[in-house]
Amino acid sequence: MSESADRPRAGIGRRRLITGAAAVATAAAATSLAAARPARAAAWETVLGPDSLGSYGSLEANWNYLYPWGSDHNGSARMYGSAADHNHISLSGGTLTLKATRITWDEGNSSADPHLPIRYHSGAIHAKHQVRVTDQYPDYEVKGEFQAPSAPGTWPAFWLTGVNSWPPESDILEFKGDNRNWFNTFRTSSDVSSTLVPVTSPGSWHAYRAWITRVNATDVEIHYYLDDTWRAVHRGAGFVGKPLWLICNLQMEGSSGGSGPSGDTFYRARNIYVGRTAA
Repeated sequence: MSESADRPRAGIGRRRLITGAAAVATAAAATSLAAARPARAAAWETVLGPDSLGSYGSLEANWNYLYPWGSDHNGSARMYGSAADHNHISLSGGTLTLKATRITWDEGNSSADPHLPIRYHSGAIHAKHQVRVTDQYPDYEVKGEFQAPSAPGTWPAFWLTGVNSWPPESDILEFKGDNRNWFNTFRTSSDVSSTLVPVTSPGSWHAYRAWITRVNATDVEIHYYLDDTWRAVHRGAGFVGKPLWLICNLQMEGSSGGSGPSGDTFYRARNIYVGRTAA
């Protein structure tokens, strides 16, 4: 995810293929969760529980449809969804399904850089609660279980991005047309930590998790986990005090490495959870 200078609105992260100064590393041998998990403080509160996906009423009480800035972003899919339209955002038994459908007509180009032709209609939601690490809330946990598409041309994500500025950004789940998940932390557009982790059968249920902890007055550490196994820790310089949107979306093409499928694509989520400590 990188950001262009002509973004349509503050707080929009541009997820692109990471090059140049980006540090790309394939995850090494798995480290156990028990050995790597940072300690929790005594006081703990849930701010977004799995029941937020239990019904449309609960969804709409805890989430907003689309991106925080609207329907378009950096791929070829335009987002749809509302209280009256669940064609691309639907719920069943506590599971959220986002569906991307190829369109057969000319709908022009995306309003967001790099202004790709719109070839899909898809879905995105963002949480009403903004994640913000502070002295009062020094630790956050953000996690969920997902069935993610990984075919060429598909670009699902579960990520945090700055409300008032970009960066900061943290990508907890991001597949770009193959079976590798990108754990990314953006400090600037050219100062990025990336850990690529191969995932066996991304279309099966897997758990993705970030533990974000304040380490000094300005910086956090972000510990990333796949299926309760620690995979990486990245430094989030300047993240303290910055509010972050939590977004779940199914984008298409763009940085995903090729043309997308001709049929429907599905991305499913369940048990999304956000909690925090109180100092």
